[in-house]
Amino acid sequence: MLRLGEMQTLEIVKKVDFGVYLAEGGEPQERVLLPAKQVPEGARPGDKLEVFLYRDSSDRPIATTRRPKLTLGETAVLEVVEVSRIGAFLDWGLEKDLFLPFREQTRRVRKGEHCLAALYLDKSSRLCATMNVYHQLRTDSPYKKDDMVQGTIYETSQEFGVFVAVDNCYSARIPRRECFGDLEIGSQVEARVLEVKEDGKLELSVRNKSYLQIDEDARLILSVIDEFAGVLPFSDKVSPEVIKREFGLSKNAFKRAVGRLLKEGKIRMTENRIFKVPEEERQAKGAKTKP
Repeated sequence: MLRLGEMQTLEIVKKVDFGVYLAEGGEPQERVLLPAKQVPEGARPGDKLEVFLYRDSSDRPIATTRRPKLTLGETAVLEVVEVSRIGAFLDWGLEKDLFLPFREQTRRVRKGEHCLAALYLDKSSRLCATMNVYHQLRTDSPYKKDDMVQGTIYETSQEFGVFVAVDNCYSARIPRRECFGDLEIGSQVEARVLEVKEDGKLELSVRNKSYLQIDEDARLILSVIDEFAGVLPFSDKVSPEVIKREFGLSKNAFKRAVGRLLKEGKIRMTENRIFKVPEEERQAKGAKTKP
């Protein structure tokens, strides 16, 4: 049986001027053309070739010896080469670009950018791309708790968090409580594995372990204070919404980092302000406390 969207081994059953016809098991009843420019030199009837089957620009099944960047059951990051009124077209390594319908885009893509996609057969048995890759991702990753991983964000949810394809093929999620910073569809992220679920899916965090993260958050707060000319117009009693907007941190993370900075004498705080302590003032204070 000829299968569109897959690599399969077929036998040459007939040779013609414009190529060779291939069939499975030498049965000529169902056959497909491999164009002459794709036929290996010296190939003859009875030889077997590994080919990929898709539809040409006339919507006819055709074979190629090229292996595309994407086959059925796989996911891959592909470049957008054109956007039209009906959808986008992706470069997947074949002469005919791969169609990505608007309804299969989780966000509108633009020419020249890259997107994570999977391959599917539409109702007319044509190969198309989709950015809805959740059901195509694998759950057999080699990663374990506290491993650092990289992946592509392919979906976001106000309720569940951010969904990531680790290594562009493994299923993972950043829970809502761990969502900090700019996490947008198509973005590349580096994250830490919080947990490997029973079903093999990964739970991730874009933040380090708390004892490492405090130092990083403290540096962030100092840099933001500098942007406010050395004085924040609020204290650690400010609302979580303001903290998230200005720092991309949770309120607990903000308070921990502020506590670290207070302890180190790098800031001082009043009822409604946080001040950065100048370095020369800190040094003078340190000199006075020396025996």
